[in-house]
Amino acid sequence: MLFPEGAVTLGITPTVWTNDDFPGIGEDIPFEQCVSEMALAGFAGCSVGHKFPKDPATLKAALDLRGLRVSEPWASTYFTADGMHERTVAGFRDQMAFIKAVGGDRVVVAELGHAVHQQPLALLANRPVFGDEQWQRMVNGLHELGKLAADAGMTLCYHHHMGTGVQTRAEVDRLLADTDPNLVHLLLDTGHLTWAGDDPLALAADHGDRIAHVHLKDLRQEVLRRWQGADTSFRDAVLEGIFTVPGDGMIDFGPILRALAGSGYRGWLVVEAEQDPARAHPLTYAMRARRYLRDVAGV
Repeated sequence: MLFPEGAVTLGITPTVWTNDDFPGIGEDIPFEQCVSEMALAGFAGCSVGHKFPKDPATLKAALDLRGLRVSEPWASTYFTADGMHERTVAGFRDQMAFIKAVGGDRVVVAELGHAVHQQPLALLANRPVFGDEQWQRMVNGLHELGKLAADAGMTLCYHHHMGTGVQTRAEVDRLLADTDPNLVHLLLDTGHLTWAGDDPLALAADHGDRIAHVHLKDLRQEVLRRWQGADTSFRDAVLEGIFTVPGDGMIDFGPILRALAGSGYRGWLVVEAEQDPARAHPLTYAMRARRYLRDVAGV
């Protein structure tokens, strides 16, 4: 066992079943099937997806019935877009109140100003690169949100993401250097960082003290190679199967998990894999990921 008893909790995202960025993927799969299969596969919690009940009491009852907890919601930020500061803060307050009502204590954010991952555009050729003024607006905004979260006893976790202005290791390093470690924490996403051409093991080793949330996502190497030659859209890459669950792709998670354990990581380990459920049977892949994590980390 890599982690002390009770140090980590295993979760899974609804993206194995459905997709928030592209709701047509898995649109036939109801919420009840999604959360029931999460529990059946052996996970203790999940992030919040677009099919989940919007009423906190209804959602909590459905999760309690299955022995599940909420790992996090997603809150998009738009600080680099003109005129969006107040709407971003208001949206974050709403998400924070919702997640607190269902018993969560993490809020995941990503700056989506000028992001292209939801658009039918070549990802690398069109993704944003923030100027200094935009970057500072983002940093200032994240500090404001981080203070709101901290005052509520919650933790803000920044999610680096393909197709956004914080995609690469260099951009993650800059973000961590420019933000207050007491207010802005990092969500390490192994799949997004590997797709960006960087090493999640090195990031885990170098910034273990800033990592407060983890998404364990794998990549299919053959799909990544084809994408590198074509630079298609994020949606096309997802539908082609670029993402998969841990243990089914190219990433060796053992060293990454050992680095996290060595840095004293405590918190969620959340399996994520945006896949087309018509091609990758969700329960099969959820169970595969659960077995792999038991084998490689003893959790």
